Amino acid sequence: MKKIAVIRFSALGDVAMLVPVVKAVALQHPDLEFTVVSRRQTEDLWSDIPANVHFFGADLKGIHHGTKGLKRLLDDIDYRSFDAVADMHSVLRSWYMDFRWRLAGIKVRRIDKGRISKHWLVSPLNRHKRQLKTTIQRYADVFTSLGIELTLPKPEITTGEGIGIAPFAAKKGKTYPYDRMEELVMNLAKKEKVYLFGGGEKEVEMLQDWASFNKNITCVAGKHTLKEELEIIRGLRIMICMDSANMHLASLVGTRVISIWGATDPKAGFLGWGQSPKDCIYLKLPCRPCSIYGEKKCRFGDYHCFEFDIFDSIYSKLTKEQQ
Repeated sequence: MKKIAVIRFSALGDVAMLVPVVKAVALQHPDLEFTVVSRRQTEDLWSDIPANVHFFGADLKGIHHGTKGLKRLLDDIDYRSFDAVADMHSVLRSWYMDFRWRLAGIKVRRIDKGRISKHWLVSPLNRHKRQLKTTIQRYADVFTSLGIELTLPKPEITTGEGIGIAPFAAKKGKTYPYDRMEELVMNLAKKEKVYLFGGGEKEVEMLQDWASFNKNITCVAGKHTLKEELEIIRGLRIMICMDSANMHLASLVGTRVISIWGATDPKAGFLGWGQSPKDCIYLKLPCRPCSIYGEKKCRFGDYHCFEFDIFDSIYSKLTKEQQ
């Protein structure tokens, strides 16, 4: 059996998008053996995988930190035993590992992140914002470049009960204003069971405060493991969130997502797997998208891309669902 190493260390949402691709290629090629090397914190994402997929959790802040740590990581996974490597991250850390594999005569292929096309997508000079290749397809292309044919299956979106809301994102350009998001939570909770998701001590405190106002609101944040949160998300009817990891976690377990976009845009290829572009909420402005990852400051200073009525936007989609 040929052995393939699959490398993707972070971020959580990017790793979540990799799971269905690895699962599909493993099911379509049972004669191959795949070892996914990622951060230990992502292990729960890989709980439902075929028998020919193995997970190795790297401790990149501990024993696998730095060049010395990467040498140990390579030894820990017995890197010379692999026949090929799919580098799904393509950063300095994985480049070093690729170099060692190539010295050992092992075939390595890296993801094409489309950096130039993404840079052009957010350029103020570009008036024609075309859809770029999705990250899911970019992952699949790496396997194809290794000579491993892959057909991506059509994901299934299931129906549960209750509405999940994840109001946070890592960057300001991705985060809808908290005060207006709170209004959305309170309005939805008048008729719906609402479950709040998030991370970070300050954010968890805020969500717990929101939950204290209404018995229909449950704060999930800070109370469960990642695996437990995935099971809760799996049981929801809808997840409402930013362009964030929660969109990809919900997609991974087949939950419909209504996603909110500010400075970023689904055209960059980061829409959740199997999610409908019709469930994306954003303003059509000549200045957006202005950022791929949401880290750039608004050049006008006001983040006008979030100036829309969130409740009306969400309610219209929920109403169409019930018709």
